[in-house]
Amino acid sequence: MTTEQWSLREAIEGCARAEVPWIAPWRHKVEELGLSTSKRLIKDAGLKVSSLCRGGMFPAVTASERQKRIDDNKRAVEEAAELGTDVLVMVCGSLPDRDIQSARQMVADGIAQLVPFAKSYGVKLGIEPLHPMYAADRSVVVTLDLANTLAEAYQPNQVGIVVDVFHVWWDPDLYNQIHRATGRILGFHVCDWIIPVPDMLKGRGMMGDGVIEISRIRQAVEKTGYNGPIEVEIFNEQIWNQPGDETVCQMKERYLTHV
Repeated sequence: MTTEQWSLREAIEGCARAEVPWIAPWRHKVEELGLSTSKRLIKDAGLKVSSLCRGGMFPAVTASERQKRIDDNKRAVEEAAELGTDVLVMVCGSLPDRDIQSARQMVADGIAQLVPFAKSYGVKLGIEPLHPMYAADRSVVVTLDLANTLAEAYQPNQVGIVVDVFHVWWDPDLYNQIHRATGRILGFHVCDWIIPVPDMLKGRGMMGDGVIEISRIRQAVEKTGYNGPIEVEIFNEQIWNQPGDETVCQMKERYLTHV
C-alpha cells in the first residue's frame, strides 16, 4: 500500500530493482492481476510474501451477511496459502449498528468459525488492532489488550497479533501488551504519525517525519522473539503521487535511520 500508485506487477518489479526481499500484497491488487499470475511473478522475482491483507470485517446486521463474510475470509485464507504466506492480516470490522459490544462478539465468533479452516491450510490469523478513531467504520478491536484477549483463546500457531505503530503508539499500556504478546506476534508494521494529521485514513507519514518512537517499539517487539519481516505500510496521497521508485528509495533510507 505504500506504493498504491503501482499495480502489483509494478510493485513486484520495483521491489526486485531495489533489492527489497519481501512484499505484502493486498487482496484487491492480487485480484486485479489474478492469483496465479501474482504467485508466478512474485516467485520469478525471487520475492517472499510476508503476509496477505486483509481478512476480517466480520460484523454485519444479518446472519446471511455475516456468513458471506466468513466465506470471503475462507477465500482469503486460500489466497494466502497459494501465495506462499502463512499470515492473513485481520482487520476485524466495524459496528453495524450502535452496539459495539455485540460487534466485538461477532468478531470473536467469526474468528472461531475461521480458525479450523485456516489451520487446515497452515495459515495463521494475525489480529491487527486499529487506532480508536477507526472503531466506527473499520475495526472495533482498538487496543492490543483487546487483540491479545481474542488471540489467547487459541494456540499461538493459529491466532496471533500484528503490531502497527500507527495504531498503537499512543497506548499507555503499549509495552506491557507487547510483552504479553510474546510468541504471538505475527507481523510488525511501520510508518509515522505526522502533525497535523492531513487525513483520517490517508494521513500516515514516512518514518522520521512524525512523533512515534519507532525504534523503541521495534526493540520491544524483537525482545518477544519476533524476528520476521518488518512491513512499511503508508497511506498518504502525497507519497502515492510521487514516482514509485522514489518512494521505495526514500523508504529504504528512512528504514535504516529510524526503524
